[in-house]
Amino acid sequence: MSSNRKGDRRERELVNKLDEAGFAVMRAPASGSATTRELPDVLAGNGDVFYAIEAKASSGRPIYLDGEEVEALIYFSQNFGAKARIAVRFDREDWYFFHPGDLYVTDGGNYRVKKETALSEGEDFDSFVGGPKQTRLGDT
Repeated sequence: MSSNRKGDRRERELVNKLDEAGFAVMRAPASGSATTRELPDVLAGNGDVFYAIEAKASSGRPIYLDGEEVEALIYFSQNFGAKARIAVRFDREDWYFFHPGDLYVTDGGNYRVKKETALSEGEDFDSFVGGPKQTRLGDT
């Protein structure tokens, strides 16, 4: 399966999960290519909180985001009144969410999320949608 088709499928999966969690949600189809404006992959809100989300998926290799892509997400989010979030999903794992400022920045100005970082430091789906906070070993 091409990476674009897999990415589209993962974005639709995230939209459906957010919808099931009670969010009004929409996917910006072919974000970045349907228009010259940089748009987030997903917009979601529940009346209390609004998110502009860039969604990325991987089989297990680190996920890289172009620095300009993240800057465009932050710019859009600020103008729209939403919280910018990066959603990552690795095969056989759930979605994890990061504020862009919490991501590792490479020497080249891009952003990286490793699978182990997502699992240990990312906000899990239930916590993201307002459920109970995730507790990790060593947390108090």
